[in-house]
Amino acid sequence: MKPFDKLAPGERELALALDPAKMPAHIAIIMDGNGRWAKRRGLPRFAGHRAGANRVRSIVENCSDLGVKALTLYAFSAENWKRPRLEIDLLWRLLRIYLRADLEDLQRNNIRLTSIGRVEALPPLAYRELRNTERATENNTGMRLNLAINYSARHEIVDSVNVIIDEARISGRLARLTIDEAAIGRHLYTAGLPEPDLLVRTSGEMRVSNFLLWQIAYAELYVTETFWPDFDRSELLKAILEFQRRERRFGGLAEVPTAIEAADDEVPEDEARLEPEELQAEDHEEIAVSSQ
Repeated sequence: MKPFDKLAPGERELALALDPAKMPAHIAIIMDGNGRWAKRRGLPRFAGHRAGANRVRSIVENCSDLGVKALTLYAFSAENWKRPRLEIDLLWRLLRIYLRADLEDLQRNNIRLTSIGRVEALPPLAYRELRNTERATENNTGMRLNLAINYSARHEIVDSVNVIIDEARISGRLARLTIDEAAIGRHLYTAGLPEPDLLVRTSGEMRVSNFLLWQIAYAELYVTETFWPDFDRSELLKAILEFQRRERRFGGLAEVPTAIEAADDEVPEDEARLEPEELQAEDHEEIAVSSQ
């Protein structure tokens, strides 16, 4: 974890409270609230998207400095095509500008950029810029930055299963094909990456919006009322600190009971021999005696 330069007093306290050994390996963020951020300021929606794109730049660098291994940003969902055509076109223009302008920063910070989703459906100029940036950074060994673009978690699972079926058909194994969790995991867009430890959603909405549904099965959820353009380094540190305070059990127990605790929980030998009906009878007798 690199030390931050010029930390504000509040940020310094948050940074010092973090445990470098408990840093989430993979953070996923639903970047929400650009439009509402602009509306509250009397600005057009595009101004909110532009402010959101600028925020991406700083958060990516902050996560890299903290030692996060992977950062996945929900940039454009498969459902976002329903928005007005002008807004969509402006979003693709923003993507091209961001990729071109930030390539030098990605290289300097040793960050590898990849994309997940059905990106082949992007407009040609945006698609070409995306692929160019991916190729330019493919040998970087630092943080992995995933942009989820034209992404749908349901599409991802369907695509994974279809690839498995196609591979089995080509190799002549279709008749005896069995699909399990491991097979699906190997064919997800995020194959090879650790599953997200922390899922952050800005703007206060309490839903996951078809994002990484398979991968976030045991992710810690953190929802903040802060709109994405205002989600600064201090907000990021708060989210990570909250993550570190939580007890992750993955369906099990936090601690294995000690021998003494186990002994305290043992049923007395005479009670262990009683059938359920006899135990109920004893309970009734105790109640009757105590009421006399």
